[in-house]
Amino acid sequence: MARPGPDEPDDAGAVSPRRCRVYALGLLRDARIRRILATAGWKVAPGWPTGNDAVAVWGASPHAWRGERVAARTGAPLLRIEDAWLRSLDPGRTGEPPLGLLIDSAGVHFNAARPSDLETLLASHPLDDAALMTRARHAIARLRRAHLSKFSATLPDVPAPEPGYVLVVDQTRGDASVRASGADAARFREMLVFAQEEHPGARILIRAHPETARGFRPGHFDDSDLSARVAFCDAEVSPWTLLEGAVAVYTVSSQMGFEAILAGHRPRVFGQPFYAGWGLTEDDRPVPRRERRLSRTQLFAGAAILYPVWYDPYRDRRGDIEDVIGALEARARAWREDRAGWVARGMRLWKRGPLQRAFGVPRGVVFENDPDRAAGLAARDGRRVMVWAGKARDTEAEGTVRIEDGFLRSRGLGAKLVPPASLVADDLGIYYDPRRPSRLERLIADSADLPEDARARARGLIDILVSRGLSKYNLSGALPDLATLPEGRRILVPGQVEDDASIRLGSPEMRSNAALLARVRAENPDAAIIWKPHPDVVAGLRPGAVDAPERWADMTATGDIAPLLDAVDEVWTLTSLTGFEALLRARRVTTLGAPFYAGWGLTRDVGPVPARRLGGPRPTIEGLVHAALIAYPRYVDPLTGQPCPPEIVAERLATGAVAHPGLGNRALSKLQGLLASRADLWR
Repeated sequence: MARPGPDEPDDAGAVSPRRCRVYALGLLRDARIRRILATAGWKVAPGWPTGNDAVAVWGASPHAWRGERVAARTGAPLLRIEDAWLRSLDPGRTGEPPLGLLIDSAGVHFNAARPSDLETLLASHPLDDAALMTRARHAIARLRRAHLSKFSATLPDVPAPEPGYVLVVDQTRGDASVRASGADAARFREMLVFAQEEHPGARILIRAHPETARGFRPGHFDDSDLSARVAFCDAEVSPWTLLEGAVAVYTVSSQMGFEAILAGHRPRVFGQPFYAGWGLTEDDRPVPRRERRLSRTQLFAGAAILYPVWYDPYRDRRGDIEDVIGALEARARAWREDRAGWVARGMRLWKRGPLQRAFGVPRGVVFENDPDRAAGLAARDGRRVMVWAGKARDTEAEGTVRIEDGFLRSRGLGAKLVPPASLVADDLGIYYDPRRPSRLERLIADSADLPEDARARARGLIDILVSRGLSKYNLSGALPDLATLPEGRRILVPGQVEDDASIRLGSPEMRSNAALLARVRAENPDAAIIWKPHPDVVAGLRPGAVDAPERWADMTATGDIAPLLDAVDEVWTLTSLTGFEALLRARRVTTLGAPFYAGWGLTRDVGPVPARRLGGPRPTIEGLVHAALIAYPRYVDPLTGQPCPPEIVAERLATGAVAHPGLGNRALSKLQGLLASRADLWR
């Protein structure tokens, strides 16, 4: 019996890998390529093919002839491997590994001389599954919104050219897809002439390839092609930004032609790339056998969801396109925000390591507590300034970014110096200070118009958090026996640290836990009230203890908050994040202060909510969650140390695969209470 092929289970239900023989050191040595091939069922090995072995080559590279000759001589199947459409932040020549591969057993996607597996898929697959089409629409929307492309180290905030230009896409000289289309420098110049003749009077913008812009490989155009009408664009402008301002797009075989289709264009194509011939392009050299007519969504579903082998870098396994988009969203955001570097103020010693990991790539964070020296360093080196929000002054210079823990933080308390898995960086204010707008407040207000894909993602994240019982700190501890309390009107009252900034700034009319408990009992005389003191207070690290809480509460509970939220009907709070976590579980919430989630029509608000939140379109719970847990914080994977999406941190928190305080941090935790008055030691 023949050995199973890749991804085909044997009689025991296990996948049996096949060997693919390679004859290029790059394929043999590259750990990421070997790993992605392994997830697809292929084991890379040198040597002569025997039995059921295949031969693998890199596309139509200059070294591919070695494998081609061996395959022809032995009759072994030939696999052609290429980078997938979403590769990395930077080109492969920088050393950054890919996030996916195209593995084709029939041909290569960019050479129309013979059908590739991709062409056969696009020609024959039904591409009519509703769930697949929804995934494709959502993925396209995320790519556009996050400005992701094959190489995503681009800057959405770079000023775009004035709209109304014709976009001509250059490619690197000698590129295999250019050779496969029979194109050369003369063909590119012919394309430039057509662009000018077919759009008389219009400006022509030549978009340089990222490798050309970085000096790795030359393109087909140079200064001799420029004129009063024709100009280069080699800045790190997002391809999606350029496509948005273009009135027409011209290309030979660039992937940007594919993205132009997704952006709503009908590009003029002078080569024979995979996306030509399906009724979505104007083809100078049609491929006669491609007769099917596809929609943009169908083309994307086949080419970007079904065809590639995507890699999940956090779970080290074969992934889906959504995994890769999530990884690139997080990495691109971190690169774009951190590329200039940071000067950090007001950061305690134990926080500096986590801050360096979160914000210190590609330029390390410089720590300087003196405001004047920090400003001078920033001005001299072109860096931005960040300050721990609790140390910020009301008179901070414009552009200063306030840093705080995120809302999915850790398994363990910040006061016990457990490193955070999420941090927020707010360039307007900070979420717990309602006296001024914050970036989170803007995001919540804008979420009233949340796109369909973002709503779906928020719903999925809510399901993960609720089903896995996740909260900010995810503490352990047994629940009290709630069976003694009557059902139907159980009210949870979470305590807070009474000197916390969210109380001082967000609840000026009520600042004590005892007053909160008394108010809840006075307004709910027949309810069963559960008092939950803050874990920092229980641990003796912060103030906020209540003497004799049984005067107002029927029960006192400690431990994790998530199981309690499942067992109660309402939450009354000053500004606690517990109110937000209760909304995720569809519980009624009354606020007596002004937390970030109050004032949007999702809570009953008794406290002094800012008037600016009370008007305009109302966000849904999905919009609130997208703003607070997806768009606002930044996450670092505790296992890989890489920027990551919130779904990965949620998974790590659920499984316990998160950071824990080291011996030094535990010692600092004990000293912190003794030396709290000497705050200068902890800056």
